[in-house]
Parts: sequence; structure tokens; C-alpha cells
Amino acid sequence: MTAIAPSPSPASTAASRRTARGRWYLAAAGLAVVVTAYSLTVASVPLPFGDVLDALTGRADDALSRLVWDYQIPRIILCWAVGAGLGASGAVLQSVIRNPLASPDVLGVTRGAGVTALFVVLILPATPLSLLPVAALAGGVAVTVVVYTLAYRGGTTPIRLALVGVAASACCEAVIRFLLMRYPQNVNGSLIWLAGSFFGRTWQTVAITVPWVVACLPVVVFLGRRLDVMGLGDPMAVGLGERAEGTRRLAIAVAVVLASGAVAAAGTLSFVSLIAPHIARRLIGGRMAALTPMAAAVGVLLTLGADTLGRGISPPLEIPAGLITAVIGAPYFLYLLMRTGR
Repeated sequence: MTAIAPSPSPASTAASRRTARGRWYLAAAGLAVVVTAYSLTVASVPLPFGDVLDALTGRADDALSRLVWDYQIPRIILCWAVGAGLGASGAVLQSVIRNPLASPDVLGVTRGAGVTALFVVLILPATPLSLLPVAALAGGVAVTVVVYTLAYRGGTTPIRLALVGVAASACCEAVIRFLLMRYPQNVNGSLIWLAGSFFGRTWQTVAITVPWVVACLPVVVFLGRRLDVMGLGDPMAVGLGERAEGTRRLAIAVAVVLASGAVAAAGTLSFVSLIAPHIARRLIGGRMAALTPMAAAVGVLLTLGADTLGRGISPPLEIPAGLITAVIGAPYFLYLLMRTGR
């Protein structure tokens, strides 16, 4: 007689899942530290890691210390902030719209932020740098309000939000092209910014950008369980006591702030907010409370890796990080599109 093995209890299954998620979190954190350490050594001229350590501990000469502290470290901190913001923003919007192909681009957030930020760069070049994130946020919020208003019919549906967002993004792209043709004197710098680049970023940019991400990420994690309930559909969510429309508005607002801040700091980094949630979902599952931190971590790895690769391919020539993420993300997007279309 063959003995039947007892099935694992729900408690033990949940514990094993938490353990697996913890291992993936530790792996992502360790890999991020390794990539960060390597990124510190990649500049217009190679920097031995020993020299970097000397600069970090105050034992290097002034020139090397300035290079590390004034250029390398601010740039890496921004890669962390922008990557985390884009990854978390993409995870939230994919949950709200209930579409695996969703990202801030779908709602027009990225292009809306890009329009106002580019307007400031081209038309008001004397504007203080501290106002650039404010302009980007204003553009992202304005486009989101327009999209939400046009999609609202006694409530909203994911498909209406997505369709109206795509149309709004196309309109913003047309405005961007008009600005580039109308004000060609600053077109080179503008194109680099639109491609997504961390070149020339300073501590001032860090001070402006990082607080946005630090303030918004805990809110996104807090919304995780409510977004899981929303995933059951609005009727079920309302039946379970969830304020569906209010939760949707708050989630979209936080995602808009994260994406707009990222655009203001580094321009338009393509596909990070699309790819990061998918990779995170494959690693730890789809529960938003656990997914959002992992999506942020994957976003950090993608952004930091792209920036490091862009600096290291052919120094002193620097390839914008957005071009690297586009090369990686476009094939992955087509793969997702083919899978979704089955």
C-alpha cells in the first residue's frame, strides 16, 4: 500500500513564500551594491577601485576627490532614485489599469512631464534648476487630469484610461517635436535630455529629486493591499468595503509624482517602468505589497546598469542611458505584446 504524503499546510506554504521573497530581496540588494561599486570606477578614464576608496575615505588628492564626490556619487544616487521611482510607478499603473503593457507612457505622464520640462529648458533657459521638477510635475499632473476627465463616465475603466492616455501621449509628442523645431538653438542638449541621460547631474539635482521618491515609495507600499483588492474588479472591491475610485485616484497620483520626478531628473528613460514590474512579478509573484519594492529594486538595477554601460562602452564618449534601456526594452515589449495577443 502506497503512503500518501500529506499536503503542506497554508501556514507553511505562506512561510516558504515569505522566505523565497526575502532571498530575492537580499539578492537584488546585493547585486545593486555590486553594480554600484563597479559604477564608481567607470568614468571618462578608468578609476581603480582602490583610488575610489581613497577618495571616499579622504585619502586621495583634491582632483580625484572632486571627481568621485561631485560627479560619480550624485549620478549614482540619481540612478537609484530614478530607477526606484520608475519601477514602482510602472507596477502601480499596471495594477490600476490591469494591463501588463501599461506604464507611465500609457497615461501620457512621461510625455506630459517632458513637454513642460522641455518648455522650461528651451524657452526659459535662465530658470533655476530647482523649478524644473516642478514644471515636470505640473505637466504630468495636467495630462493625467485631462486623461482622467476624458475617460470618466460615472467612473473609469482600465481600457478607457489606456486608450485616452495613448492619445494624450501622441499629442504631447507632437508638441515636443514642434518645440524642437521652433527653438533649434538648444536642440542638441534637449535631444540628449529627451534620450534619458544622467550626464552633468549634481548634488542640487539629487536634493531636488530624492525627497520625491523617499516620500512616495512608502505610500505605494501602503497601498499594496488595497490595490490587490482592486485587482478583483470594482464590484468585488466595493463589496469588500474598498473605495475603488478613491484608491484608483490616489494610486495614479502617486505614480504620476514618481514618474514626473524621474523625467525631471533624467529625461525620458524608455521601458524601465514597463520591464521592471514584469521581472519582479516573475521573481516574487503578483501581490502588490511585495511586488512594488522588488519592482523598485529591479528599476534601480536597470537604470544603474544602463548608465554604467553607456559610460563604459566607448569612453570618453557617453551613450545616454535611455538609449541603452530602449535597446533592451523594445524587444522585450514586442515579446510581451506577442504573448498578450495570444
